[in-house]
Amino acid sequence: MQPLSDIRVLAVTVYLAGPFTSMTLARMGAEVIKVEIPGKGDPVRGNGPFAGPKGTSPQIQTDVDLSSRFLKRTQGVKSVTLNLKNPKGREMFLELAKSSDVLLENLAPGSMTRLGLGYEDVSRVNPGIIYTSISGYGQTGEYASKPAHDPQIQGMSGLMDINGDADGPPTKVGFYIGDLVTPLFACYSIMAALRHKDSTGEGQYLDVSMMDSLVSLMFMENLEESIADGVPLRTGNISRSGPTGLYETKDGDLSITVTSDDQWLRLAKALDAPELLEDPRFSDYHSRTVNVEDAREDIQRLIGRLTLKEAIAQLEGADVPCAPIRTAKDIMNDQHFTDRGSLVPMRHGAMEQSVEGGIGSGFPVIFSSGPLPEMTGAPTLGMHNDEIYSRLLGLNAEDLKTLKSDGVL
Repeated sequence: MQPLSDIRVLAVTVYLAGPFTSMTLARMGAEVIKVEIPGKGDPVRGNGPFAGPKGTSPQIQTDVDLSSRFLKRTQGVKSVTLNLKNPKGREMFLELAKSSDVLLENLAPGSMTRLGLGYEDVSRVNPGIIYTSISGYGQTGEYASKPAHDPQIQGMSGLMDINGDADGPPTKVGFYIGDLVTPLFACYSIMAALRHKDSTGEGQYLDVSMMDSLVSLMFMENLEESIADGVPLRTGNISRSGPTGLYETKDGDLSITVTSDDQWLRLAKALDAPELLEDPRFSDYHSRTVNVEDAREDIQRLIGRLTLKEAIAQLEGADVPCAPIRTAKDIMNDQHFTDRGSLVPMRHGAMEQSVEGGIGSGFPVIFSSGPLPEMTGAPTLGMHNDEIYSRLLGLNAEDLKTLKSDGVL
């Protein structure tokens, strides 16, 4: 199944948020053309470790070795080189834009406009273009010009303020959540804009902010009520309300969710603790929230008598949501994720075989109409120059040779 097989995306993307958006669209069958600086490419290309025909190493071993980070972030994407500061390069970019459905970029706000390739420039040659800009703080507002990567966005969004222990410092989420969540908003906004174009013929400009994305998700929690009530927002591995949280068994940690009265009833039965139901401190959700430390203490006393296996068996037997805390190593060795396609072999565009020991991000949704297209490996720099420039711009080998010598490619 290739739902976006008729869509072409022209991408000026670097680091993570832009490339992950590109890769997600490519998963759906879109042709994604990544435009990179000649001789340099995406800065992530220079960040090791590197993988290639001789295996993985902290240093580059062959001419086709690629950063493992780049490999993870650029599956299914084509690479061309083009000097956008060169007048001929700008002209060629606009020619490519004419036949593209989407233009995606995540450079610093204003960068594309200064190159003469902003939305107004591109929409003059292609009024139907869906021009998408991803940035840290958005294209407007007092923060727009601030430089930012994911760690700064986690700080500025307030996300770090609600992570960590109550008596500890603000804590960063353990992966680049802003860089990885924002592309999901970008992708379904692009698809909505394409659907709008189908019915109206109108292109449009999409301004996607990493900080706004995180803030919009954070306030799916009732943070304003917690702030008004003076409730600590940083609560570590426990819930801000009720006894949901992490508990210690004899031989391992266990995550338990108990929010509703029905779940509290099932928990009491699972732990053979009728006293939990008789105690007025725990009679309803509000009471358990007010007396959450007492509730947690009683649950820990009961859970602490059991092994992890025993606790899971008793709780799951009573339909109480619970789970052991697994390691990243546990996950990478769990066949479940390979079988469902959420983890896949890491592929390299210049190699027939996958990268030994490498793990790529798959797609976590299974479609009943059939699988999504198998992703090609991440490309070497300019790997698709001949194909793209001959097919889309009608250039021949001699033309490309001249453009390269002139510093355009």
